[in-house]
Amino acid sequence: MGFDVHLTSFHKGSRYLRLPALALALAATAAIAQDATQPPAADVSSGGLNIPADVTVYGNDDPTVRKPTAIINGEIITRTDVEQRLALIVTANGGNIPETEMERLRLQVLRNLIDETLQIQEAKANEIEITPAEIDQSYARVSQNFKRTPQQMTDYLRQQGSSDASIKRQIQGEMAWQRLLRSRIEPTTAVSDAEVQAIMDRLNASKGASEYRVGEIYLSATPETAPAAIQNARQIIDQIRQGGSFTAYARQFSEASTAAVGGDLGWVRAAQLPEQLTNALQTMTVGQVAGPIEVPGGYSILYLTDQRQVLTADPRDAILNLRQLSITFPAGTTEAQASARAAEFANATRSIAGCGAAEAVAKQMGAEMVDNDQVRIRDLPSQLQSSMLDLQVGQATPPFGSPQDGVRVLVLCGRDDPQVAEGPSFERIMAQLEEQRVNLRARRYLRDLRRDAVVDYR
Repeated sequence: MGFDVHLTSFHKGSRYLRLPALALALAATAAIAQDATQPPAADVSSGGLNIPADVTVYGNDDPTVRKPTAIINGEIITRTDVEQRLALIVTANGGNIPETEMERLRLQVLRNLIDETLQIQEAKANEIEITPAEIDQSYARVSQNFKRTPQQMTDYLRQQGSSDASIKRQIQGEMAWQRLLRSRIEPTTAVSDAEVQAIMDRLNASKGASEYRVGEIYLSATPETAPAAIQNARQIIDQIRQGGSFTAYARQFSEASTAAVGGDLGWVRAAQLPEQLTNALQTMTVGQVAGPIEVPGGYSILYLTDQRQVLTADPRDAILNLRQLSITFPAGTTEAQASARAAEFANATRSIAGCGAAEAVAKQMGAEMVDNDQVRIRDLPSQLQSSMLDLQVGQATPPFGSPQDGVRVLVLCGRDDPQVAEGPSFERIMAQLEEQRVNLRARRYLRDLRRDAVVDYR
């Protein structure tokens, strides 16, 4: 039995598919003609396009309806490509995607595939090639994450309605784009030592202030596409609040470089973020999702996963030596029988006086016993963290679990209290600043590729 902590059992957590690192919206256009009887209008929040306030639309083309096949600079994306990539998203979310959400995701997948194609084409134009051997190696690592061989992974994907070709295309696109950025953008992105030192000085001056572990989904928008971006953000938030994976949605939709790591910004102070995000973050509680928040160039969705004090020891970073006792219920056990057995288990474990006595109780109750000496309080379910902070060595938690998964108690055998946290290194801060600047230039780069692309929907 594994020892990764879950509220009802100790087991390995669920894993997700690696989804595309960038997901960008293409603005749909329709033929617009000005009614000759109306006077020309001034610029109306259209980025200098000078669109009249009252227009007549000729034709009944609906820009929200996308045809299943697109040709991008001569390269075809088929309906099969879209459906197989969509199947990856459904799989990553455990199949729990409402039918009303599917069509929106299908449109988003097509946009993602268009951007992915543009990235691969641009990399090839700059003589950057990703070899089949490199793609196969990365695919093998993905398979290993799922505890499967590459062939088993291929069979699994087919069962889900996808294919190994779809994931390998994602791998190719991500590797090609990252190498292109390293070749063309990173060498010309400079961060001075003075800038880094200034941040370190501010960090030391803010000792004891709040620091946040934040996830972000960034959606770019222009004045014309802002309504669609806001609607997209709200739908994503609804899905996350209903149990959807923030990490999976960040990988699929976020246009920031952190999409590849599920939107994780790491530990940040409020002052390090744009003012709009700072204002939202300071009103959030751990586990809360907020947005859409308007920021320069688009909208952000924030997810607060944790909070601590800058350069101070956090009690939740204590490392625990735990002994777990667990009992399970045979198939067919009634609720009354399970409750009686759980009550008996609770009475027996309540008298535990130290880990040495736990073994005798385990034998008495027929319980399984597992040890782990590397459990951080922070990594425990939130329902257990508060009790663990107050637990003394030798004491046991109240029983927890369910009739389906069994009942468990944790006995505290030892605790290593955390040391005062060290601030980020000079090198780490410099790397973060460089990443931010590369990310900004990468978004502009892809924007220009979309602007110059010839995209034909069939």
